[in-house]
Amino acid sequence: MTELEKALSGGQFDRRDPEVMTYMAKVRELLYDFNHSRPNDPKRAELTKELVTGYNRYVFIEDSFKCVFGKNIHFEGTGIINFNCTFLDTNIITIGHCALIGPNCNIICTNHTLDADERLKGVFCDKPVTIGAKTWLGANVTVLPGVTIGEGAVIGAGSVVTKDIPPYTVAVGNPCRVVKEIPHK
Repeated sequence: MTELEKALSGGQFDRRDPEVMTYMAKVRELLYDFNHSRPNDPKRAELTKELVTGYNRYVFIEDSFKCVFGKNIHFEGTGIINFNCTFLDTNIITIGHCALIGPNCNIICTNHTLDADERLKGVFCDKPVTIGAKTWLGANVTVLPGVTIGEGAVIGAGSVVTKDIPPYTVAVGNPCRVVKEIPHK
């Protein structure tokens, strides 16, 4: 398996690999074109399809979107990513059906090691992030590596999600914590 194949399957990979670096440069070019396209330009849908996995006509991504690989962002149906969001998709980010991601949100799959010598060698600890179906992330939410947010959860604006959030709950704060359950059928 090549380093790029590892990267696009959620495995640990060498960020200095020439094929990985070339792919990341291509993604930056696609993002530039996407973020500078007109809102109703048909090219925008083609760019989105080339960037993310699971694109369909009910996937909406607003301007000022940033990511590392794009293809590691997996939509499972309808999804909305509002303005100015950053996804460090060095592992798989799963976005459940009907998820709403507010403006200025960050979804982070990568983390540096605590050991300074290893950091200088480029050692990373990448973990997947899962955003459940029918969830809503308010504005300025940050989701850290390895977190799963359960179906139907609501994350309050400005929260930093460091641990899993159960389904059908409201969670807020830094660190984010559950404050109430949401009745559901």
